[in-house]
Amino acid sequence: MPTTCLGLIFVLIAWLDRGHISLVQGVIEVHSPLLTRLLDRGLPWVRGIAALTLGHVILGRDGNCLNRSRAHEHVHVRQCEYWGPFFIPAYLLASVVAYLKGRDPYRDNWFERQAYARHC
Repeated sequence: MPTTCLGLIFVLIAWLDRGHISLVQGVIEVHSPLLTRLLDRGLPWVRGIAALTLGHVILGRDGNCLNRSRAHEHVHVRQCEYWGPFFIPAYLLASVVAYLKGRDPYRDNWFERQAYARHC
């Protein structure tokens, strides 16, 4: 629930930015020009994010990115359901652990490995 609430802030931002908001398979998917710019900037350890999950909200660069990454992002939705408010801290910790081990903080993140394994 807390992670979804954070995602809903971005839904509001997208709505104000005249973005596109839809409900797909029980999950809110959203994209807008501002979200596209934010996702293009990415995070410190990964640039050019196609989509990002915050609870039951998936932010995407555009509709095509949302379509291509839907299966992967829905694994993250289930992870958010399981981990609850600990999802974001656990995800960030998994990236730090991978980095400290000399591995890629995105590709070797436990949550990402699980999402890639389950949707392929």
